[in-house]
Amino acid sequence: MSIIVNIYYSSQNGNAKKFVEEMISRGIVDQIRKEDGNEQYEYFYPMDDSETILLIDRWKDQAALDQHHQSEMMKEIAALRKKYHLHMEVHKYQEINL
Repeated sequence: MSIIVNIYYSSQNGNAKKFVEEMISRGIVDQIRKEDGNEQYEYFYPMDDSETILLIDRWKDQAALDQHHQSEMMKEIAALRKKYHLHMEVHKYQEINL
């Protein structure tokens, strides 16, 4: 059963979008997508809020997500979040197979 994490990144002056652009240009997004257990890592822009970005992050299981959170890459991501003064709202879901 997959773990789905929705993260809303918000800031001012277009900083959320700049964060995503730097994540992509530095190759961090591609690295995450190649991690064992990653099933989805995509950013979306809400139509009614130009200062927020939604990340949909999907992992095979909790162990894969935990492994990702312990990676060196997370230090880079944390530094970028700080650089762009991002506020995060996180929602975590677990897929249920019926």
